[in-house]
Formats: sequence, structure tokens, C-alpha cells
Amino acid sequence: MAAEQDPEARAAARPLLTDLYQATMALGYWRAGRARDAAEFELFFRRCPFGGAFALAAGLRDCVRFLRAFRLRDADVQFLASVLPPDTDPAFFEHLRALDCSEVTVRALPEGSLAFPGVPLLQVSGPLLVVQLLETPLLCLVSYASLVATNAARLRLIAGPEKRLLEMGLRRAQGPDGGLTASTYSYLGGFDSSSNVLAGQLRGVPVAGTLAHSFVTSFSGSEMLAPAAGEGPGVDLAAKAQVWLEQVCAHLGLGVQEPHPGERAAFVAYALAFPRAFQGLLDTYSVWRSGLPNFLAVALALGELGYRAVGVRLDSGDLLQQAQEIRKVFRAAAAQFQVPWLESVLIVVSNNIDEEALARLAQEGSEVNVIGIGTSVVTCPQQPSLGGVYKLVAVGGQPRMKLTEDPEKQTLPGSKAAFRLLGSDGSPLMDMLQLAEEPVPQAGQELRVWPPGAQEPCTVRPAQVEPLLRLCLQQGQLCEPLPSLAESRALAQLSLSRLSPEHRRLRSPAQYQVVLSERLQALVNSLCAGQSP
Repeated sequence: MAAEQDPEARAAARPLLTDLYQATMALGYWRAGRARDAAEFELFFRRCPFGGAFALAAGLRDCVRFLRAFRLRDADVQFLASVLPPDTDPAFFEHLRALDCSEVTVRALPEGSLAFPGVPLLQVSGPLLVVQLLETPLLCLVSYASLVATNAARLRLIAGPEKRLLEMGLRRAQGPDGGLTASTYSYLGGFDSSSNVLAGQLRGVPVAGTLAHSFVTSFSGSEMLAPAAGEGPGVDLAAKAQVWLEQVCAHLGLGVQEPHPGERAAFVAYALAFPRAFQGLLDTYSVWRSGLPNFLAVALALGELGYRAVGVRLDSGDLLQQAQEIRKVFRAAAAQFQVPWLESVLIVVSNNIDEEALARLAQEGSEVNVIGIGTSVVTCPQQPSLGGVYKLVAVGGQPRMKLTEDPEKQTLPGSKAAFRLLGSDGSPLMDMLQLAEEPVPQAGQELRVWPPGAQEPCTVRPAQVEPLLRLCLQQGQLCEPLPSLAESRALAQLSLSRLSPEHRRLRSPAQYQVVLSERLQALVNSLCAGQSP
């Protein structure tokens, strides 16, 4: 299939990024003459992550890239031949060489949609052998992306709409692929930007970043910092900053020798390189005796030349208390030196921020403007896996169901449609699964549905009905252009805003119901009883 024009297609996943038993089952299907049997699988999860009541669907764009590029190359087939029985019929490997996804159809929840347990994120239909081979890579592409997006959405809900969130977890991520996925889908989940440059290049994620402590400590203060030849300050900024330092220290009650000269030189060097985006990292030596006075001296020198510093960053200590005290200093200095813009300089914080720390930083009056989060967003420490599954629901048009002693692991049989039933205010009431051949439910219609584990059906009359699964690929062809990442991000925020506060609550939320139509429940009952559908 034509995927060579997409530079990410092969990078998203490769056909052999799979479990060996997919290949052994493929051989079994082929030997049994069942390789081309029509089959349908569903990809879903059984419980919402992090103890919450919702998840966000993500990873669809990567799945589409993977499916459109899916083709076993000679080296792939040769490796499979080396791990399968040596007497395997060579015709099987010729069959593998000819495989692609030109007969595969996918229906999916749009990226950024709310997702709930049991509702398919993907429905994948096509030849049995092919759609079986797709199981592991599709789970790999969807599960972590959805987990990270949901984690990011939780952090955004805690932070509120005003705080800017920066994802900066690449160095903490589980490898390069995990880092790129985390940066991409934390943005979808509600973060504003990422430090990951590759995510910016490949995925269009806004990127942000300034300087680290190594930059500051690399300077001693003896450097000759000449003005830039191009745009920027055309004067001796270091000398101007030295003049301002005397006034700043007098204002703060410090000796002029206390601020570290190397730190000041680093700030000057950075300001010369980025006069319109100067930001100071304050805690390399001492926030109060060095970082803050040095920042003010350089910022005021820049201001005298017509530039405005954009912010400061704190990376240690009590971030909330320091931010509040620094804001007081900025307000006093703005009045003292008659530079009103200094009052609103951004305060950025970072340093192992989790949900609890974020809630503290997001409280009213915190004075923090931007919050950088790394480990807690990319590693999802509260729950490292979504627990996604990919289950066979039909073969040859006949429903299939996994029966097990563990009721939670039973599957729902048959090709299905999914609908979101909405109240008069547009908020989701419940999701309903029904057999694909059933009539589409209508707004205002009284529906008899079966909640999970119920002994009797209940009735619901939705004010609105929203179909959930969109036809994405049909016979390997893209049915409509996929939304951009920014559009999926906007959908996620809109979807979350419509969810009731009881379901959006992060601690002990009300559980959102996914119900079955009467016909689907009857099919489940008949198969559990050992009857043919």
C-alpha cells in the first residue's frame, strides 16, 4: 500500500512489532484453510485508569499510519521462517509476502473522544489471518497513547484552564518511542507545549524550553560578552546590568558582592542570544541572594533598551511559597523602578510535580503561571498500563464470545454499534452497545437497556443520541482526512467540559454506565447458556 510518502508510517510500528503467537496462529489459520475467513475484532479496556470514571481515546492516527504501511518485507519473512518449524510449507511464507491491509476495515472512536469500559476504541474487520496479526501492534499504539492522554487530562483538570502546562518528560520516558508518544498525547490531553523537539517536528506539538543549571554553572563571570552582530542589544549589556545590580541590591538589602558573578554572566549571555525571550533560572546558587537580584539586574538593563524579560523558573524548594514571595518582590521592584511590566513576569516551576503537588500550585493566589511536569505525566506512575484488550467478536458473520469463570473477562459477542445517550443539557448519560443490525436509537425514544450485572432492564429516554464509531478505513482506504492533533486536542477539552462533575471528579467519581440493548443482552444470555445464536 502507498505509505512511502508519509515519513512516520514506518516509524509508527513495524509488522514484526508483535508477539510470536500471532505468527504461530497465522500459520494455524493458513494450514486450516481459514486465512481468508471474514472476522471482526474489537479493541477496548475493562476499567477506567487511575481510579477515575473516564478515559480519552488516542493513538488512532498512528494506527492508520501503521495499517496503510503494513507489509512484510523479505527480511521480516526470513526471520519468521527462522523461528517457525523448519518443515513449514514455503507457500505459507509466500502468502505472508503478499499480505497488506487492502481488505481491512476500521471503525473507531475519534481521537480525543471520551471512552468508557467495554466500548470499542477500534473495530477491525477483514481476513482472519491479517486482523489477527494486527492485534499486538494496535494494542501497543492505542493503549499507551490513551493512557498518557487520560493522565494529561487529569492533570489539566487539576491545574484548571488558566495555568500553562509544559510536558518535559522525555529524559524520563520509557525509551525514544515512549517519549515521542508521551509528548504527542500529553498535548492532546490538554498540555500546552512540550520540550520534545522531535514531537514538534513530526507531530506539530508546540515546543518550549530555555536553559538548564549547566548553562549557568558553565560561566565564571570573567567572560567577555560582546553585543551580537545582528538584532539585539547593541551595547555592553553586562556593564548596564552591573549598574542596575547596585540599585537592585540596595533595594533588596543585599551586598553587591553577594550575587554570583558567573550566574549574572550566564543571564547576560542568554539575554544577548534571546533579548525578546529572556528567562532566568533562579535556583542554581541561591534564589534570594543571587538568582533573583541577578535576574532583576539583567531584566532591568534589557528593559532600558526596550526589551522585556518573559519569566523566571524555579526548580527546587517550596515552589508555592517562593513563587508568592517572588511576585511580591516583582511588584515592589516594579513600583520602585517604575517598570509596570515587571509585575506580570511569568513564574515557571518544575521539580517532580505530581497530582498532589499540582493541586497545591493551582490554588488561588499561588502566583505560578507555568508548570513543567515530566515523570508524572510520561510514566503514569499511578497506573502504568491501560489494560487494553483485542478480542474476536465474529467470524463469518457469526458471533463469537469468550466464556470464562471470571465474569469480568467475558466478552460481548457480535458486530456492534455504539451510541452515547445525552441529556437535555448535552451531558452524557450513558453509552449503549447494540447489535449492528438493530435500528438506530432516536432522540426522545424510550429505550429498554441492561446495565452491567442487572437482573432486570431499565428504561431511558435520551434527549439526544450520538453515534460513537466512525468509519475510518474501508478496504484499506482512508474514508476521510483525519483531524489534526490540535483539533483532537480541542475535541478532548470539549468532551471533558460536557461530562458531569460527578463523572469528571478524580477522586471517588460516580461510575459512568455502559448498557446493552435488549437484543445484545439476549444474545449474551443464549451463548452463556450454550445455545447457538
